[in-house]
Amino acid sequence: MTTWRIDTPAQTIALVTYGGIPEVTYWGPRLPEAEDLAQLAAAARLDLTGGMIDQLPALSLCPESGRAFSGQPGLVVADAEGVPLHPVFTFDRAEGALGSLRLISRAGGITLTHVLTAQATGVILLQTLLDSDAPLRVQWLSAPVLPAPQQGHMLDVSGKWTREFHLNRTDWTPGIRQREARTGRSGHEHPPYLILSGEGCTDTAGFTQALHYAWSGGHRMVAEELPCGRRQVQFGHASGAESLPATHFETAELVALTSTTGLNGIAATFQRDIRDRVVNWPDRARPRPVHYNCWEAVYFRHALPELTEMADRAAALGAERFVLDDGWFGRRDDDTSSLGDWVVDRRKWPDGLHPLIAHVHGLGMSFGLWFEPEMVNPNSDLMRAHPDWRLGPADQVTGRNQLVLDLGKPEVRDHLFTVVSALLDEYPIDYIKWDHNRLLPVVDAAQTRGAYDLFARLRDAHPGVEIESCASGGGRIDAGILSLTHRVWLSDSNDALERLRMQHDAALFLPSAVTGSHVGPRKSHTSGRELPMSFRAWVAAQRHMGFEMDLRELTDAEAATLTRVTTWYRANRDWMHRGTIHRLPSDDPAVTAEVQIAADGGRFVAFAGVGQAIVQQLPRPLRLTGLDPAATYRVHLVNPEDAPPQSRGQVALKSGDLTLTGAVLMGRGLNLPVAWPATMWVIEGTRL
Repeated sequence: MTTWRIDTPAQTIALVTYGGIPEVTYWGPRLPEAEDLAQLAAAARLDLTGGMIDQLPALSLCPESGRAFSGQPGLVVADAEGVPLHPVFTFDRAEGALGSLRLISRAGGITLTHVLTAQATGVILLQTLLDSDAPLRVQWLSAPVLPAPQQGHMLDVSGKWTREFHLNRTDWTPGIRQREARTGRSGHEHPPYLILSGEGCTDTAGFTQALHYAWSGGHRMVAEELPCGRRQVQFGHASGAESLPATHFETAELVALTSTTGLNGIAATFQRDIRDRVVNWPDRARPRPVHYNCWEAVYFRHALPELTEMADRAAALGAERFVLDDGWFGRRDDDTSSLGDWVVDRRKWPDGLHPLIAHVHGLGMSFGLWFEPEMVNPNSDLMRAHPDWRLGPADQVTGRNQLVLDLGKPEVRDHLFTVVSALLDEYPIDYIKWDHNRLLPVVDAAQTRGAYDLFARLRDAHPGVEIESCASGGGRIDAGILSLTHRVWLSDSNDALERLRMQHDAALFLPSAVTGSHVGPRKSHTSGRELPMSFRAWVAAQRHMGFEMDLRELTDAEAATLTRVTTWYRANRDWMHRGTIHRLPSDDPAVTAEVQIAADGGRFVAFAGVGQAIVQQLPRPLRLTGLDPAATYRVHLVNPEDAPPQSRGQVALKSGDLTLTGAVLMGRGLNLPVAWPATMWVIEGTRL
């Protein structure tokens, strides 16, 4: 028997081998340094009973079909001719230094390496590497397999276009819950996240664990309860994603974390990990600029006078970056043509983009540009010249009138790098909105690796340019793409009521600094709903704020409200984006609430969004979390003017500040004014 452990300040993974692939004997809160790992391993041994084979196959880091494992194996492999193989591995050796461990097992000419690495942000990264002397065909390779807890339930994520990041609660039952994204990207329908929530876990209390597969292509999750009662979780590329025989395969990194402070503990660690480890910021100290994106103002209708007017209005409202969206290239008058033809349309832009960029810079704003390099229209010069660059069959159905370029081909990546880089060389562009609107016709891991390579080359050549990951909104949001980009477009919906809920649930995984949120038109272009400016603006100010509308529609009162909220956001964004979002367990189902707390705990802002009419006559108190119970805070309602005429009582916050301890704010909570639906209360707190 040989044992190991790997730790972060909040969690431990302990392992043992009895001669085969190592297995996890413990994954949970940090163990004492003096814990006897041999005794821990002994305590994890299980009995046998009737109806079982005479030796219980290990639930190892890669459960083996060759050892009669009764559940989903961690490796499904064949030789180059397709003959199934069932290798039986023997542990060979361990390598590593402080905080890192490589566990190597062999079966003939096949080597399996499991890598575990502790990170300062509090997560442990797990990855599987497979090497072979002869080419193999891999149908399935799991990242290191972890045992799931014996209590609680699962929370995973689903969604669709304009309605992303919905949480699904599923109880454990015998058998498999399998979710597989075969669309070639992280997906609206199944982003690669899983929370294993303990019995009685809430937002603010209880034991819970979480996993995130850092991969932007098709992926698969298996959560299985075996007949013996053991539970396992596997993540990997979608089955069959490796289409060619090879001698080396590897999974993406699986991000693992544990919390004893409920879902907010998971959220705090995920937010910190994405912001401080995953994203490679061009300038970490630079404030996140307020965007103006012209898409929902002009769509494909580009004209310099109209766009310079939009820029003038945006700058006056407080915008700091102007983003020119789809329609500037080829002969792009709608979505049926010109994707792939990345040259400026001289019909619309006879002098190129220089006049608009000069005007934008003259207003003190930076300039961003929309691209969709991975895609191509059949009606494009590129597709006519290179029909062999298409991914998938010739008779495939298009998506949004698009095909996909085969980024597994080096010549395709070289071409895209050349044409995009040429535009970044010619024009002073500091930001790219990188879209991905077409589902892949086939599942192909080489496509994702090719996309990563293209992103990395452009980042190396243009290190000052920020990139947003947009995929019909939130279709590609994961740590893999965020290691190469700096912002995600959570949804194409700018309906603030939809955004309020999506942002609340996405905060389990994403920090505010990377989560784009825009003030949309008075009448939403995706839902048809009309919402007041104050609500739209405050919902956007919860994250990385921007505007996306025809600014000429604004009344003077709306413009004044938007300017006031934008000014507040610019004054507070630095500490908010370095702080932590805590979901608040609202006692009123009509209210969706959160508190954002500064890294030093010295200040906070609570947002309480009233999504519908409350059932009772008066609002229930809003209880905060994450504060120092012994500290005293000055509490201030930022927007008392949003109280409706029906708010006739003497609610203290309407007329002045309060001074209360953290114990009161978290225990009894705050009374807020009566509010109409589509109202956001904003409460600032400062520790005295």
